[in-house]
Amino acid sequence: MIRKLKDGTYRIYSLSVNPETGKRRNLGTFKTREEAVKHEREIQYFKRRKG
Repeated sequence: MIRKLKDGTYRIYSLSVNPETGKRRNLGTFKTREEAVKHEREIQYFKRRKG
């Protein structure tokens, strides 16, 4: 999930909630939405990749 922050940057959050904190995990902060989308795709690729 990508959210725009007040300072104009974009942050990727995990879809699942961290059971220890009750909040979503921060998966990275980026200057532009395009960078965030690209990184989110990379995350999804490596999550599904085995071996």
